Amino acid sequence: MILFPAIDLIDGQAVRLVKGDYNQMTVYEKKALNAALRFQNAGAKHLHLVDLQGAKDGGTPNLATVEEIVKNTHLRVEIGGGIRDEQTVERYLQLGVYRVILGTAAVTDPAFLERMLARYGEKIAVGADLRDGYVSIKGWLEDSALTTFDFFESLQQKGVKTVICTDISRDGLLSGANIALYRQLSDRFSMQIVASGGVSSMEDLQKLQQMHLYGAILGKALYTGDMDLAEAIRAFGGDAE
Repeated sequence: MILFPAIDLIDGQAVRLVKGDYNQMTVYEKKALNAALRFQNAGAKHLHLVDLQGAKDGGTPNLATVEEIVKNTHLRVEIGGGIRDEQTVERYLQLGVYRVILGTAAVTDPAFLERMLARYGEKIAVGADLRDGYVSIKGWLEDSALTTFDFFESLQQKGVKTVICTDISRDGLLSGANIALYRQLSDRFSMQIVASGGVSSMEDLQKLQQMHLYGAILGKALYTGDMDLAEAIRAFGGDAE
């Protein structure tokens, strides 16, 4: 199972929100690169980045920070947040980003998702942000009319390989992963599913690994010290990529 330490970006800083609430923000690192280097030194091979400003308003306000991280680490970087046109996809891939994550655009513009999949293949992943059984968009500020399972079914039919699935109700609370949700999705769909939201203990990782989940995103637990990244990677972080 691949472990993805996460950095959420606002103004080049590594921050965390509580359940996506921009009014409940904690800055954990003034310079996001420092967090990335710390994760790399702990043995990480991958990094999950989210441009929170981009997710909310569109655009790439943290592009320079993403570039700095790509150029100064050996991490395989994936990035999401505000990626709603091909120019932005190309810009990130040209920087050396390994994988681009479409969220809002995958919901509101399925034809765009299909074009990007046809052009870039496995370089395109989808972020499925879930609240009360529905898919949320625009930095989790709006809920769509799409149900979880209908959305996943459409993604699988389109040929999406990797889905980052976030349970918003668990995000930033250190309350444990929604194991039942990931088991349902894993049993029903053949895509590579990455668990996100509330993953905060070795027990969580053990349960996710037992269902052969592709990956797990580690966020707040790394910043608060509730989870030791090096220990987690030694125990669960064997990956083939």
